[in-house]
Amino acid sequence: MLYSEKVMDHFKNPRNVGKIEDADGVGEVGNAKCGDIMKIYLKIEDGIIVDCKFNTFGCGSAIATSSMATEMIKGKKVEEALELSNKAVVEALDGLPPAKIHCSVLAEEAVKAAIKDYYDKNGIEYDKTMFCDGDCCHCHAHDNEE
Repeated sequence: MLYSEKVMDHFKNPRNVGKIEDADGVGEVGNAKCGDIMKIYLKIEDGIIVDCKFNTFGCGSAIATSSMATEMIKGKKVEEALELSNKAVVEALDGLPPAKIHCSVLAEEAVKAAIKDYYDKNGIEYDKTMFCDGDCCHCHAHDNEE
């Protein structure tokens, strides 16, 4: 499998690795079947994601997509971060092998799960159709995006 230089860079030098102890939102997604588990932590001030960290157990592509996704949402408004798509993550990494696209889907879902957690903790109303309920990894909402 050939990986782009950006994928290799984010795998070898992942950005934003770690945990935020007093995170405003935490999202964990994963699936024993695909073997990747991602946890994303968000620190939010005045509707802006001021910090985000991740812990990912999985392959190089899972680590690279987690790293890139956190880079893409840091400094953004929560609403903007919600628009992050797995396609945008793949494009930012200059592509992923077809067998690894599910890693980008997980990254998108982990960001959304963390935002949903933030909304739930703060009693913020939201459109429930924007979020996957349950164990997603290949959520049907994304099946046609691959």
